[in-house]
Amino acid sequence: MAASTGSGGIFDVDDKLKKIEALDKETVRPGFWDDNESAQKILQQRSTCQRSVKSWEDLHSECENAQALAELAEEEEDESLLSELENAIAELEKKVAGVEMEALLSGESDFNNAIVSINSGAGGTESQDWAQMLLRMYTRWGERNGYKTELLDMQHGEEAGIKSATLTFSGDYAYGYLKAEIGVHRLVRISPYDANKRRHTSFASVFVFPEVDEGIEVEVKEEDLKIDVYRASGPGGQGVNTTDSAVRLTHAPTGIVVQCQNERSQHKNKASAMKVLKARLYEVEQEKLHEEKKEQEKAKKKIEWGSQIRSYVLQPYQLVKDLRTNHESGNVDAVLDGDLGGFIESYLLANKT
Repeated sequence: MAASTGSGGIFDVDDKLKKIEALDKETVRPGFWDDNESAQKILQQRSTCQRSVKSWEDLHSECENAQALAELAEEEEDESLLSELENAIAELEKKVAGVEMEALLSGESDFNNAIVSINSGAGGTESQDWAQMLLRMYTRWGERNGYKTELLDMQHGEEAGIKSATLTFSGDYAYGYLKAEIGVHRLVRISPYDANKRRHTSFASVFVFPEVDEGIEVEVKEEDLKIDVYRASGPGGQGVNTTDSAVRLTHAPTGIVVQCQNERSQHKNKASAMKVLKARLYEVEQEKLHEEKKEQEKAKKKIEWGSQIRSYVLQPYQLVKDLRTNHESGNVDAVLDGDLGGFIESYLLANKT
């Protein structure tokens, strides 16, 4: 099957091959590593182009295999081969859809792993229970889509749920997809904690940061850090460790606070907390480079009515609606079980550049 590599569509393979060749010449010129930041950007551009070319080559190969199978089925007049062909085409269509989605992820950090922070809003137990529901939703989304998830820190609520949680998603384009979830999420339901069975509205916020590549230097001066160690706690304030293994880092210049208590080792908790801190500092630095006036911490909206990005209604009817794109689903259970594909796709399409 003949296929053009210069289609001008989502692949533009000829153009990307030329770009790779030009970037390769850049990497071997004298003084390439004198400017580490510039060198990293060039290598990142090359990696992005290379991934796109490989995606096209893989799809092109599968298209040829499907065509060969179709020709064989026609020659042999074998109906069992037709069934195999239908499965191959269905799988190919799924992969094409995936590649089309990845084509929307062209941001500098979109390919990176993601660090997700969930915080309950005002409202005590109600909001803390909602925050825990969101934690499960994103964990299930990660499992559904083949991402490795790791819980770095979780602060339990006094009676139920969680006050906050931080977790990482490791895998291709984790940040590119999960950045669609940044904002305030609103839940409306009959409260299981209200003896009078009244309807309650709860809020929780979700913030997502790209994990910083190890090759990118983020300077954290020791004198700018305040390091506190304490005993990790479980639900209801119960101690879960007899040693001071939990770690809290406070970055004085920015006021950013990061804590981690998931590991029993203080050393591991400190390393995890430092990884999150570097990701947040990198994000702040990127905002400065793009001339944004407010740092991400200051730009966070207050967790209250009117500032949400998505509404989840369980009673008196069932509906999840994204207020930015108007995408909605009546299957609330599926959404809360991690079926977020439609919401993420609609956000990326609405914000494509």
